[in-house]
Amino acid sequence: MSDIYSLHGTTVAEIFSSGLDNLDQIEAVAVSVVWKDGQVTAGASNTTNERLAFMLLALEHHIKSGLFSGNQQDQP
Repeated sequence: MSDIYSLHGTTVAEIFSSGLDNLDQIEAVAVSVVWKDGQVTAGASNTTNERLAFMLLALEHHIKSGLFSGNQQDQP
């Protein structure tokens, strides 16, 4: 499974700044945004369905690993 690094405590600006600093290394992006009014928007950049599914599985694995290890850091 791919390495997943926690973004807990990271600001939105830090995430986007890091992305801009490393554009040449980014192959695809999937994003979900929760707006202050409660709406959620989500989407993915130019990637295949297979690659997007892999990204989602990697994230699910990270979340489940935290739940079963007792690490609740990434949980609201």
